[in-house]
Amino acid sequence: MLRTQPLTGTRRLLRRVRDMMAGDASAQDRLDRIVSIIAADMVAEVCSVYLLRAGEVLELFATTGLNPQAVHLTRLQLGEGLIGTIAAQGRGIADSNVQQNPSFVFRPETGEEIYNSMLGVPVIRGGRVLGVLAVQNRTRRQYTEEEFETLETVAMVLAELLAGGELISRDELLAADSDALEPRTIDGVRLNGGLGMGTAVMHERHLPIDRFVAEDTNAERRRLDRAVVEMHGAIDEMIEATDVADDGEHREVLETYRMIAADAGWLSRIREAIGTGLTAEAAVQKVHNETRVRLSAHSDRYIRERLHDFDDLANRLLQHLLGRVGQKASGDQPNDMIVVARNMGPAELLDYDRSKLRGLVLEEGSATTHVAIIARALDVPVVGRAANVLEIVNEGDALVVDGDNAQVYVRPAEDLHASYAEILSTRAQQRAAYAALRDKPAETVDGVTMSLHLNAGLIADMQTLQDSGADGVGLYRTEIPFMERREFPDVNQQAELYERIFDLAGGKPVVFRTLDVGSDKRLPYWNIGVEENPALGWRALRVALDRPAMLRHQIRALIRAAKGRDLAIMFPMVAETAEFDAAQALLRREVEAARKIGRTLPAKIEVGTMLEVPALAFQMPSLLQRADFVSVGSNDLFQFLFASDRGNPRLADRYDPLSPGALSFLKHLVEQCDGAGVPISLCGEMAGRPLDAMALVGIGFRRLSMAPSAIGPVKAMIRSLSQASLTQYMESLFNQPEHSVREKLREFAVDHGVKI
Repeated sequence: MLRTQPLTGTRRLLRRVRDMMAGDASAQDRLDRIVSIIAADMVAEVCSVYLLRAGEVLELFATTGLNPQAVHLTRLQLGEGLIGTIAAQGRGIADSNVQQNPSFVFRPETGEEIYNSMLGVPVIRGGRVLGVLAVQNRTRRQYTEEEFETLETVAMVLAELLAGGELISRDELLAADSDALEPRTIDGVRLNGGLGMGTAVMHERHLPIDRFVAEDTNAERRRLDRAVVEMHGAIDEMIEATDVADDGEHREVLETYRMIAADAGWLSRIREAIGTGLTAEAAVQKVHNETRVRLSAHSDRYIRERLHDFDDLANRLLQHLLGRVGQKASGDQPNDMIVVARNMGPAELLDYDRSKLRGLVLEEGSATTHVAIIARALDVPVVGRAANVLEIVNEGDALVVDGDNAQVYVRPAEDLHASYAEILSTRAQQRAAYAALRDKPAETVDGVTMSLHLNAGLIADMQTLQDSGADGVGLYRTEIPFMERREFPDVNQQAELYERIFDLAGGKPVVFRTLDVGSDKRLPYWNIGVEENPALGWRALRVALDRPAMLRHQIRALIRAAKGRDLAIMFPMVAETAEFDAAQALLRREVEAARKIGRTLPAKIEVGTMLEVPALAFQMPSLLQRADFVSVGSNDLFQFLFASDRGNPRLADRYDPLSPGALSFLKHLVEQCDGAGVPISLCGEMAGRPLDAMALVGIGFRRLSMAPSAIGPVKAMIRSLSQASLTQYMESLFNQPEHSVREKLREFAVDHGVKI
């Protein structure tokens, strides 16, 4: 005989709510009865449900205890009052004296002025806040942690009723957007360049849960354990089968994902939730809701971004519990698909057929999000921070993803669609033409030879070195592998990576930039605190000189990895010659230490500096006596030169590197380096844009470093250019008063047949 377990208070309430939700009455009638059940069970005089409607307005949908005439009359803006604050923050509030709370907003029609205490929690489904569930008491009641958790659990169950479309239809939400089916353009942030066209496939994480209340908690724990074992096995198989890369950053991303999947604390909290009377799948959803709220409120961006890994894992675990493994991946997928998501974990993108995937659009996301790193390895264009894309795009919509310009075209007009189709066709032809240039020199028509190098930071980047025909790696960003590890790599781990980079370079030169962390590049295992102006703060060489052991370990690893090969080291964010001297002193100590213990030293060591801080430009005479080479980091240099935050969209196009002032500044640097016989290069985004690169050739740069995809277009530009004609023309531009000379340079290119 099956022995049933005694019902706890939470389980009893859940069962009563579940039974009411399954009734035949209308959704409004069921909601009215549910608030009465909750109030009675929690010994509260009031229980109310507010639902989020179009326009970010919270409407009172059901209540017991407040004036019934206020239902569908009382409305609060998101963030207004305690209810609005709960919805805006996605976190519950318990207060024994709400009348004195500065966030309290009085609505006379509700009659709530006689109630002093309130416990409210958000109603969340699929990561979105649907509304707020709240109870109130006349007395100044101190709600217990158990009561808080009970209301959160009930809210999770209630979310299924609120999301059913009976109370608020999707049509109403679409109606708030008068042109919901018209062509739209969404601006975002470039996470990976490129152009893709296809059909929208909505990446839906939420899986409907039918059972919330456990009949046998021990049986539910056994179901969970089986599902976890199955999930771990499936993750291992997926990682081993992926062809993203055999090692390097992408492998680090997936291995980190594997470790998160085995997180004991996460699984322990799910087991505890089962103990409160939930089924295994309901417990997974409850713990995930709590994890999402906790991580999304974290001040560290890296920690917030790991939330997407937990989103992915919770969804995968639910698939195993519900017997729906692989349904999304195995379902019918259009031949040309654009995946649209709020965000996703790294493995989720691999669930889609790579041969059909043409682009990715994220409502959230950043360049360091794990999925963006995987997308770059797959060469998939990605636009992130596409505001409201999930509300604007419908399954099956035609989409154009312009990763280069960070724009998404939704339901594009026929002429726009045709124009982008032609661009894609032209790009395919251009790629074939660029491939034909791979083994040809980057030489102007009048015999000036340029040296084109790659910016790299990934194993996959190194694998494109030979294919692109680049002369070497002008900037290897050593910090990227550090950012995807759970702990600081030791000397041996670093040496193994750097030796792999040397091997993949195949004898071509590689310039290793020492760690440039801080600002927008944070290490997950190192909290350096919050800074008001992080781009101007404690970062790069400043960190290294304050923590010299870190820099010495990195230099030690580079010396070990070189093993008789030439080694080029470059220090970032140098603001004065004294800092360069201090960094060189640490290098000399490590070289001497390696010599004493008999290690094979590099055949030659060259030491250079990034020139990103304008102050360093005024110390060039002393710097050029010490540095073997100089590399201009135009991205940071110009934001400092113009006092313009490059991450601020209001300032994105305000200043132009092809302004007379900026070009004059760069020309002055080139002249000083040439006079001292010190090589100078430029490794910012400017180098990879053909028109900008043309201007750099005109002012005297002979070495540029850029993204792998830019090598072909820039080489084609150089081989069609007369350097002497350009240099002569540019002499008339430096003293111009214009904001930019970009159009004048473009006209020169057109008039002289330069391929830009």
